[in-house]
Amino acid sequence: MHADRHAGASAAHRHLAIDEAWLRLREEAPLEPRLPIVDAHHHLWDRSRAPRYMLDDLLADIGGQHRIVGTVFVESRAAWRADGPAAFRPVGETEFANGVAALSASGEYGDIRVCAGIVATLDLRAAEAGMVIEAHLAAGGGRLRGVRQIAARHDSPDVRVSGSLPPAGLLADPAFRRGYALLGAAGLGFDAWVYHPQLNEVASLADAFPGTQVILDHTGGPIGIGPYRGRRDAAFAEWHAGMRALALRPNVAVKLGGLGMKLGGFDFHRQDRPPSSAQLAEAWKPYIDACIDAFGPGRCMFESNFPVEKGSCSYGILWNAFKRIASGASRDEKDQLFARTAARIYRLQGLSSAGAERAAWAAQHKETQP
Repeated sequence: MHADRHAGASAAHRHLAIDEAWLRLREEAPLEPRLPIVDAHHHLWDRSRAPRYMLDDLLADIGGQHRIVGTVFVESRAAWRADGPAAFRPVGETEFANGVAALSASGEYGDIRVCAGIVATLDLRAAEAGMVIEAHLAAGGGRLRGVRQIAARHDSPDVRVSGSLPPAGLLADPAFRRGYALLGAAGLGFDAWVYHPQLNEVASLADAFPGTQVILDHTGGPIGIGPYRGRRDAAFAEWHAGMRALALRPNVAVKLGGLGMKLGGFDFHRQDRPPSSAQLAEAWKPYIDACIDAFGPGRCMFESNFPVEKGSCSYGILWNAFKRIASGASRDEKDQLFARTAARIYRLQGLSSAGAERAAWAAQHKETQP
């Protein structure tokens, strides 16, 4: 067993370490290779506290196997400005992501449009929140689609997968909500990253601002570690009740993924070999099926959450697992889950190739089925 293989993971970064040699022990051919995909959530960074992950690394992981037509970049404390007013330093990340998007849009890297949508961060409690939002919009080159301010918090010190610990009750803080009220007027959505005991906090926020789109990250953050380890059935029931309640809010959509983080407690990283897509699908299917049943394909979108998920599996096998889980869906439902929902909610009109790819995929009657 490889229980110690991730012992070198940064305590500050709190993600599983990546073992490229271990990942190469498992390879699979892509299932339904013509199915267009918009990867609704990934990161890029080049920083001292985490291994470098930039455009070339993402493209190498994609490897031309699955048909990724576009991606959504989500904030990860990358390329913040080193100086200037503290509230405006995260704007450097939007400048960085827009630069990557411009590189990708040149066509020099193929048809894929990386960072076609950008989700930035700022402290919505700050007095300057409105001006910071304007600065992000200016830096985003027309690609800024939303904001994320991480609220994921649990009192147990064994439940930590983010580098910082936000204050309890952040989403209900009056100062936060004053800043949040500015998002709708700016045409921006909000990516909510919470753990599953906090789903009621997201429901309250969605009720208070029904005109603002909420995108729930990482399947609603089901916990399988710390006080929830060994209690998967009880934890699932708790998570499921919160998700069903949240699905009653029409302004909430959900990203299907994030289950390869250590938060889920599946521990695939401890195996001698990486998991197969069939193993991942078996473990993750109850969660993803429950989301699709509650929210419908029109409010669900698959995400890679790379490179965070790379501690558990490769990019290609991750998407094979999702395709196995969705194997019983109709063509239209698959189109929504893998591309159309993300393109609609994040308003990714620039993905000109996606329509042609969807038409070609729909016309293909001899796809390799999972």
